[in-house]
Amino acid sequence: MKVGIIGAGIGGIAAAIRLRVQGYEVSVFEANAYFGGKLSEFEIANKQQGVYRFDAGPSLFTMPEFVEELFALAGKKIENYFEYERLSVITNYFYEDGTRLHAYASPEKFAQEIEEKIGEKAENILHFLQKSKEKYDLTGDIFLRRSLHKINSFLNKETLHCILNAYKLDAFRTMNAANEHSFKTPKMVQLFNRYATYNGSDPWQTPATLNIIPHLEFGIGAFFPKKGMFSITQSLVNLAKDLGVRFVLNAKVEEILLDKSKGKKKVKGLKVGGEMLDFDLVVSNMDIVNAYPKLLPSEKPPTKILNQPKSSSALIFYWGINRTFAELDLHNIFFSADYKTEFEHIFKHRDIYKDPTVYINITSKNKADDAPANCENWFVMVNVPNNTGQDWDRLIGEAKANILAKISRLLGTDIAEHIEAEAILDPRSIESRTSSSQGSLYGNSSNNRYAAFLRHANFSSTIENLYFCGGSVHPGGGIPLALSSAKIVGDLVNLKR
Repeated sequence: MKVGIIGAGIGGIAAAIRLRVQGYEVSVFEANAYFGGKLSEFEIANKQQGVYRFDAGPSLFTMPEFVEELFALAGKKIENYFEYERLSVITNYFYEDGTRLHAYASPEKFAQEIEEKIGEKAENILHFLQKSKEKYDLTGDIFLRRSLHKINSFLNKETLHCILNAYKLDAFRTMNAANEHSFKTPKMVQLFNRYATYNGSDPWQTPATLNIIPHLEFGIGAFFPKKGMFSITQSLVNLAKDLGVRFVLNAKVEEILLDKSKGKKKVKGLKVGGEMLDFDLVVSNMDIVNAYPKLLPSEKPPTKILNQPKSSSALIFYWGINRTFAELDLHNIFFSADYKTEFEHIFKHRDIYKDPTVYINITSKNKADDAPANCENWFVMVNVPNNTGQDWDRLIGEAKANILAKISRLLGTDIAEHIEAEAILDPRSIESRTSSSQGSLYGNSSNNRYAAFLRHANFSSTIENLYFCGGSVHPGGGIPLALSSAKIVGDLVNLKR
């Protein structure tokens, strides 16, 4: 049987591997000239210094088991394709009052650092991380590895155990309310509120259930692919090709073709570049909001799900910096002095606060050849609203000035003098390059307690043999969840055989 996959994002590639292992003949069609969607790479050449390499999108690698599982399924040794290392320091934090923290991967060492520099008791940190683990243990298998739209997902002892312990998920408080209850110091509330941004949400709106996220870093671990984040994409593409998956780049899928005879709808192929191609099964890795009008123009869309509020987006400056900074590490956060106002600007005013929290990722700290000698490649990101027609050129100019002023102030150096190469990614270009609705990074937002149940299913309830993967459907956005969506699709297909 033949499978057509729309999009070579990380979810589409993983789905291709899983279905190929099941014995299907798999073809992947990608509209762009490159693999990976948001998880891609590019270079900026500078005449004076040399070449700066950047990972274009996601910069944090967690839950490597979702990658390892693909190689195990294929019967291949992962070390022949992909290598990664565990980080000993996850993030360096910088506050406006001059406080600097190292988020050590060891919970005990991290807790001691907090107690010594902030005054928050170490036992409070460790207790919070234990509660985060409990939430993960309750929900991880159910929400990350199973469809929420099939009754058999709920007819098992794991789900029953979760239901009986649902009060531990803390779904009826916001993340901020829970964190204010857990910690005595505002700096710790702010630090753990930041995890709402991992799926583009607002800690003053999103449920405290999302305090599950810190466990992914401090419990399971934060990692760095030794050849950069794009090597996740490249290694999976190489694996897929070795298994016999066919990739076609610069191939925009125009329509999913349906057989509507015999009183039911069933996939029969794809229209690609004007050509009708036969497929028994189709998996769409395209953003679900755009998939319906573009690929299924004659079908009634599930408007309630598609019209859910979208997550935040990002404004990213890729800077080639002609010096090094010893105080910076792979991951760095420069906090806003007024976090609540920053989120109000993102989700209420739909603009960029004058004092944004700034994230700087510098892969040359761990992979020296990503920047010329004695230089660094800075991936500088702030969270911003998704695209609803704002004056982005004005906002970008203002944000750049505010970002430079903030970093320069906290590092005691005029950063603008050291920028010798630059590229910019904003919500408009995220939307155009990746077909992400409104340029949102994670599909629907998680700013309500029912968000997990308001994502589109991984299958069509009206069209036989049509499936969906990627960050815009269940279970959500980000590398681990996109890979998980591919697992769910693979399992659903396998059940039908």
